[in-house]
Amino acid sequence: MSKIGIFVGSVYGNAQHVAEEVNTMLIAQGLTSEVFTDPTLNDFNQASSMIFISSTTGQGDIPPNLEFFIQDLRDEFPLMEQKSFAVAGLGDSSYGETYCGAGRQIFELLNELQGKPITELLEIDACETLEPEAEVVAWAETLLPALT
Repeated sequence: MSKIGIFVGSVYGNAQHVAEEVNTMLIAQGLTSEVFTDPTLNDFNQASSMIFISSTTGQGDIPPNLEFFIQDLRDEFPLMEQKSFAVAGLGDSSYGETYCGAGRQIFELLNELQGKPITELLEIDACETLEPEAEVVAWAETLLPALT
């Protein structure tokens, strides 16, 4: 049975909350999915398709809970063999060039690993969006045909 992996990069819990809401929606649709807040390469390899939801910290950096996993992906370079993926980046546009930097880095890396992007990177601006979970869940619903 195919399993959708939801990989989360979160500092203060907002991205994790968004991921849990996406997971609830996927399960309600009858799909098998799991949220990973401390993922391993095995979790990555076992997922048939994946959604990454990550906030950005510092100067466009990946959150600490995902940092070592992303470095493992860069080091081990496990080719995705056309597995489907989508990335939602949460950020604050007042940070200028580093806005959604983590999401951009993840999207670029998954492309390098020969993943198959379902859609372009979704960027959620904290300056404009008070409830990112509503916007990300609606976006994830549009991904359903490609995730199953």
